Amino acid sequence: MIFQAYLKDHNDMKKILIVFGTRPEAIKMAPVVKAFQEDKKNFNTKVCVTAQHREMLDQVLDIFEIKPDYDLNIMKAGQDLSDISARVLLELRPVLKEFNPDIVLVHGDTTTSSMAALAAFYEQIPVGHVEAGLRTHNIYSPWPEEMNRQITGRITTYHFSPTELSKRNLLKENVKEEKIIVTGNTVIDALHLALNKVKDDSTLAEKLQNQIHDFGYPNLDGLKTGKRKLILITGHRRENFGEGFVNMCEAMKEIALKNPNFDLVYPVHLNPNVQKPVNEILADVSNIYLIRPLEYLPFIYLMEKGYLILTDSGGIQEEAPSLGKPVLVMRDTTERPEGIAAGTLKLVGTDEVVIYKTFKQLLEDQNEYDKMSKASNPYGDGFASKKIADIIEKKFI
Repeated sequence: MIFQAYLKDHNDMKKILIVFGTRPEAIKMAPVVKAFQEDKKNFNTKVCVTAQHREMLDQVLDIFEIKPDYDLNIMKAGQDLSDISARVLLELRPVLKEFNPDIVLVHGDTTTSSMAALAAFYEQIPVGHVEAGLRTHNIYSPWPEEMNRQITGRITTYHFSPTELSKRNLLKENVKEEKIIVTGNTVIDALHLALNKVKDDSTLAEKLQNQIHDFGYPNLDGLKTGKRKLILITGHRRENFGEGFVNMCEAMKEIALKNPNFDLVYPVHLNPNVQKPVNEILADVSNIYLIRPLEYLPFIYLMEKGYLILTDSGGIQEEAPSLGKPVLVMRDTTERPEGIAAGTLKLVGTDEVVIYKTFKQLLEDQNEYDKMSKASNPYGDGFASKKIADIIEKKFI
């Protein structure tokens, strides 16, 4: 049997290598790292970061107090997906040979995830895929994430799916049912950890407010008193570059101009394809605040204080429902349709008219807003990471 060299007696300590490289991965894998590290009886756990995102990754590592055992530090100026793919494969090889893990855990849809899975496959090491089975079935939307997920899924031995729908996607691809476990999404675990961190530290909320202020949003007093509603915006996806971003910005401008008592706060991604249209269209609108990208904790704080969210991001679609925040998803497709079915999300694409019309409906129809804000979050209960560790300890390897 191909994995025979890695099979162990149930009572033996299992060697777990957790690999991630971007800020979203780090957020979602942080509670997984904690769950395995807490069980020192059953697991020898090591963390390898590729640093596909260097600065943003380090911020999350600091928040969750995670010190990597291996840091590949692959980030270089001007590199493209081919560079990232090649460097992950080459740099991870000696780590796998040295530690010789029983399983490599990867997350989601990044180039780090798919290439780490491939590197593990080349060493005949089983792969566990956290957040497995999300699909749009359009390999160019989201790009390159959809194909990264499919590549990782073909290599994966153990699939940790966040929802029943993601499980069904895998079953349709002929994955054996006994290799799929529905756990919920670890992003909800991370959200609870972050909120508890703020709650338990009486000075932390003030620090976060000051950071948000320093990054470009001055109206925190109005926000705290409820005198101004906050609309939180994120937008950075490659498939929206060009006309899509222009349309999104025009919709934001219309929302701001017709609702002068609202503040639209947009932490703007550093990519020039984002910066250019955002600054050209939105910079002169008085109640739109184009602020620097925020670290995870202040962003969670803003999301918790916000009234509604406009985004093309993935993780926010899962986090916001736990906070009771309606989400308008500025994408043509989403690999998270459970939120649409549950009523926590609305898919509005990048059409200026559709975005504004849907926003206006939520603003004017309190019942519609309440229906979205009070809908049950389909993405988990905050215990996904513990379930993953328990399953690997009891059933796998």
